[in-house]
This record gives sequence, C-alpha cells and structure tokens, in this order.
Amino acid sequence: MFKNLFPNQYVKSIYEINLTELKELGIKGIITDLDNTLVEWDRALATEEVKGWFKTVQDLEMKVTIVSNNTEKRVKAFSDPESVVYIHSAKKPMRRAFMRACKDMGLAPNEVVVVGDQIFTDVLGGNRAGLQTILVVPVAKTDGFITKFNRKMERIVLKKMRQKGLIQWEED
Repeated sequence: MFKNLFPNQYVKSIYEINLTELKELGIKGIITDLDNTLVEWDRALATEEVKGWFKTVQDLEMKVTIVSNNTEKRVKAFSDPESVVYIHSAKKPMRRAFMRACKDMGLAPNEVVVVGDQIFTDVLGGNRAGLQTILVVPVAKTDGFITKFNRKMERIVLKKMRQKGLIQWEED
C-alpha cells in the first residue's frame, strides 16, 4: 500500500541532488515541481541559486520541465524568464502530466526523474507514472491552504512508516 509513497531518494534541497551521477545512471530529463521545491510558494521569480541550478542541468545536456498544480499565470511568470518548459494545472498525482512531460522531452520514463517536496502529489504521481522520484525538504515552512492539509496527511504517513521501520531518513 505504501510502495507508491516512497521516493527513490530523499535530500534536503535540489542543490544536494548529484546531477552528474543521475546523468551517469542514464537520466536525461528532470520533471520538477515549482512551489516549495525550487522556490517558496509565494516567491514570484527564480533566485540566483535556482538560475545556477538550471544552468548546471543545461550544461549537463539534461532537459527540465516544471510540472505544477498551480495556475498558468503563476507557472508561466516563473518559467518564461528562465526559458523553462512547463505544464500548469497538472492535477498531480494523476499520471497524465508526467507522461506528457516525458513525451514533450522526447524521453522514456526510465530516463526521467521527478523532483518535488510533496509525497501525495510529486512522489505518488511520479511513482504511478513509472518514474524515479526524489523528495526534497520544502523550501519554506509555510504553505498554501490545500498544501497545509496534504502536509498533515504526510506527517501521519511518515510517522506510520517510521514506526514500522519502513524509512531510514528523518525530517529536520
């Protein structure tokens, strides 16, 4: 039952992802969430650090697509200045947006990794689509209304997983 809620990897931030190692493992594309994964949910534009991360991805000749449940206005305003492809109103954890991102990047599911801060949207959706998943600690300690509910549910699931010895990593 919990299988689709487990990420393949857990790191504190996108900057701890070893992109070179991913490339060596055959990963050619990254599907990333936006809010609280790349920047705080209420930050309009990319930080210099995120811009540097995008450049590193590009330098490694990897493709990146932002897949967000947020509105077109929000995702477009963030993505366009960085020339990053995006899918808005993705309805994660449904598989459709993940599969579309793979198709648009011209990559097979085994060549793509999903990076996100939420178990019930990013990890569950990526796993259901047959993609590798990396869970990151949320950038901000605050969330929008719907995400607050998801976080409460995540804490319950994480607690049960810890109690059963199913996870080895801990939240900070």
